[in-house]
Amino acid sequence: MTEQERYMEQALILAREAAAAGEVPVGCVIVRNGEIVGRGRNRREEKHSTASHAEMEAIARANETLGTWRLEDCELYVTLEPCPMCAGAILNARIPRVWYGARDAYMGACGGVTNLFMEAFPHPPALVGGILAQPCREVLSDFFARLRGEREP
Repeated sequence: MTEQERYMEQALILAREAAAAGEVPVGCVIVRNGEIVGRGRNRREEKHSTASHAEMEAIARANETLGTWRLEDCELYVTLEPCPMCAGAILNARIPRVWYGARDAYMGACGGVTNLFMEAFPHPPALVGGILAQPCREVLSDFFARLRGEREP
């Protein structure tokens, strides 16, 4: 297992926690010098907050842990391609590398629908997709299949 897969496994643990709590299963970790400095999972339902995406939660924890808003020496691992809000936060935090699992054809802002990291923003991160893509997709598809099943008459 590669280093990137080990960190994505940590993000998958958080995604599964989100699913168990009734949240869309997305998990995220932020790593600096081989240490996880921020963890987050979706908490929109729990917090009744549009901004409580996994990446936003992990960035906030990393900011607290490191005592700075600049995450220039960190890498972000997330199970689902970031949305426009999260991509904007990644750009603003100056995170230099983003690793994601599953592509998001509906809200993805790193290639799924658009790619904000290819625009003329300062400090765009390097982007690598498809890390443990299959288990990242499965946690999402299982969650939504279960959700649809609960809603059927």
